[in-house]
Amino acid sequence: MQRISVVGTSGSGKTTLAQQISRRLNIPHVELDYLHWEPNWVEVPNEVMRSRVSQALSGNSWVVDGNYSIVRDIVWARADTVIWLDYSWPVVMSRILWRTLSRVVTQQEVCNGNRETWQTTFSRDSVILWALNTYHKKRREYPQLFTKPEYAHLRIVHLRSPSECKKLY
Repeated sequence: MQRISVVGTSGSGKTTLAQQISRRLNIPHVELDYLHWEPNWVEVPNEVMRSRVSQALSGNSWVVDGNYSIVRDIVWARADTVIWLDYSWPVVMSRILWRTLSRVVTQQEVCNGNRETWQTTFSRDSVILWALNTYHKKRREYPQLFTKPEYAHLRIVHLRSPSECKKLY
């Protein structure tokens, strides 16, 4: 494993796992959120995102985390392994709730100076709402994507619980 994509529902622990793999293998970590979001939660245009991702993944080894379908073809074409964090609904929801509340209270930076606020937490742009709306879709989508011929080269590591994940490191 030298080019690894970590995917899963928001709140599943993609970034945490990618950071741990990065440290353990001594390879660069690329967080797609940093390439996608500008300050003040401004999304970059798709062509800018694709260019940034292509450049960030031009090396021989890396671990990337994120689920952006607009760059999936770039990421997965270059990856040798996809780690899918496919956790249960209660695990994901408890994590996303705890993480969001913690970030709001501590004003922890998420990316590029952006922070979660009480206002965003209870808005249409809420990461909690995003997780609610995408959880089941992603669980159906990934198995179908893994069977596509263009992704046949990928080693799929399907982790169904945090305890399975801990066995990786």
